[in-house]
Amino acid sequence: MTSSETFARPFPALTPSQRYHLDVFGYVVVENTLSSEQVGCLHEAMQRLKTDLLAAGEGGVVRGCRLSARHAHHCHFAHILEADPAIYEYLTNPRLVGFAEELVGGSVRLEESEAVINHRPDPAPDAGAPFGFHTGTAVDQGTYTENGLFHCTFVKTLTNLTDLEPDDGGTVCIAGSHKIKAPREQIIACAEEDRSLIHQVTAPAGSTLLFGESLIHATGHIRSDRERVIVIGGYTPTMFQAWNGQEPSAEFVAAAEPRHQALLSGSDRWSWQRQHRSLAMPVHKPSE
Repeated sequence: MTSSETFARPFPALTPSQRYHLDVFGYVVVENTLSSEQVGCLHEAMQRLKTDLLAAGEGGVVRGCRLSARHAHHCHFAHILEADPAIYEYLTNPRLVGFAEELVGGSVRLEESEAVINHRPDPAPDAGAPFGFHTGTAVDQGTYTENGLFHCTFVKTLTNLTDLEPDDGGTVCIAGSHKIKAPREQIIACAEEDRSLIHQVTAPAGSTLLFGESLIHATGHIRSDRERVIVIGGYTPTMFQAWNGQEPSAEFVAAAEPRHQALLSGSDRWSWQRQHRSLAMPVHKPSE
């Protein structure tokens, strides 16, 4: 028995309609995955971390975390896992890990942990301003099909800790690009010509965006007066490595709950437990 087997996650974690949405568009937003109390604790943790990192100065590291981007209107946090118990709880949330495992197609390890706190720049971008579109893996290199459904070996759960309305800078993506094996710049040009291809996340605080990293995506433009706060978990099959600079410290893993240690460290390695649903399978209910 692998150590991850003591860590119960739902399967399937998505309803059939959520899974179909994910396959068609490359992403799905599951609203209210976190309670208001969880959102509040996470939001407070991120604000503390931001304050501490800004006080630490350029290149400072606070509880294992660093700022990989630091601008007047935008802070990007790398390796938030060790920074606060509320963040640890988020990254090991069984339901969210279940989301990732359904899209990966088997057991996962934590590949990276990040966050973004940003607000409207000055001057604010206009409605037609370009986005910084990018991907983390390529079609066929990091994707495959099983039981007729799309899977990706590099998956993100992105949860907004603030409400996202149309002007609040929710993540944007080019719908369907997760399956299109064409040059990225050509796909982006198509989306710039027909902006209906660009979908933007709007959701109440505590909602989770699930997507595979073959989906072309970017940060949305903020035109409101509200700050945007998101936390991100990246997950891969157990035999993959963590992103550069994202491997958790040995001391942190040793002190973590035993049922989470394989998730955090990837110690199951090639004992990867494959698991694939059919579209018609009902979502797992906690009481079942």
